[in-house]
Amino acid sequence: MRTTYIAKEADIVKKWYVIDAEGVTLGRLASEVASILRGKNKPQYAPNADMGDYVIIVNAEKVAVTGKKLEQKMYRHHSGWTGGLKETRLDKMLETHPERVIEHAVKGMLPKNALGRKMFGKLHVYAGAEHPHAAQKPETLEFKF
Repeated sequence: MRTTYIAKEADIVKKWYVIDAEGVTLGRLASEVASILRGKNKPQYAPNADMGDYVIIVNAEKVAVTGKKLEQKMYRHHSGWTGGLKETRLDKMLETHPERVIEHAVKGMLPKNALGRKMFGKLHVYAGAEHPHAAQKPETLEFKF
């Protein structure tokens, strides 16, 4: 009789990847990154375990969007007070906090529970081309789209 393989924490090998976001479409980048953070690119994937790898995204300010999203896409949050709705357009967000644009897109593609929050903690986004994670010896990851 065969038993189902269940990966243990000791069996999971976590890698570090660097992704250059320059010229890459935001949604396509976010879906690939979410898949890596969840661990869906590994053969021993399990939806109830944190199997994913660490992802470093550089050049977040140079991410591409299609259509009229720069003028029309809005990021909204509420302070909790009456009339406390704050809206920010995508072009303004890319000028002030470009890393938040990618973080918001990736976070929306992860599970909405404690495991998803743990996976989101393995994402590191930087506006420029430099990152402080050289000691982890990250591998460069290229996309085909």
